[in-house]
Amino acid sequence: MTEFLSQYNLLGPVIGLSTFLIIGLFHPLVIKGEYYFGTGCWRAFLIVGIVATVASVMVADVLWSSLLGVFGFSSFWSIKEVFEQRERVAKGWFPANPRRAVRSAEK
Repeated sequence: MTEFLSQYNLLGPVIGLSTFLIIGLFHPLVIKGEYYFGTGCWRAFLIVGIVATVASVMVADVLWSSLLGVFGFSSFWSIKEVFEQRERVAKGWFPANPRRAVRSAEK
């Protein structure tokens, strides 16, 4: 597949479009992750980021290596976004999870 994309000079646009979609995927993941799990979900983003980044180094194909790298570093960026999402919830820009708030109030 990479040969076809390279032959017709489509590798760049495919990587660009895929990057756009990956980043777009992480936006709702951060929102839902913070809503259901709080800031503790940063660990999952860290593990996914490490695995994807290591995999990107191990994969020889340029397309898949690039996409794994983008996926890994988007996951790392999401760690920061989870904590910023907590602040956005505190400001009332996003709804807080009432079940999680009750559990944390009980502790």
